[in-house]
Amino acid sequence: MSIYIGNLSYQVTEEDLKLAFAEYGKVSRVQLPTDRETGRPRGFAFVEMETEAQETAAIEALDGAEWMGRDLKVNKAKPREERSSSRGGGGGGWGNNNRGGGGNRRSY
Repeated sequence: MSIYIGNLSYQVTEEDLKLAFAEYGKVSRVQLPTDRETGRPRGFAFVEMETEAQETAAIEALDGAEWMGRDLKVNKAKPREERSSSRGGGGGGWGNNNRGGGGNRRSY
């Protein structure tokens, strides 16, 4: 399982996160997603620790704590939801339903 850390400063580095979470146990992995266009951190990260007890201790200590000028949001990461293969979903497709501009049609 991993820990989600939100509301991070955009100046934070993976090393900063490793040091902060190392106080609560051994950090196995840090993921700091970056914006594709700017390359700057997106304001959240994921940290994996060696044991669940270490993760729980880190969450309890750091959730709501002020760090680098920001109030952290720290909790268990939720599993990533599958994205559907269609983009935009639904739409309201016009298709071939002949609904428009039909002149003088009447039902008798």
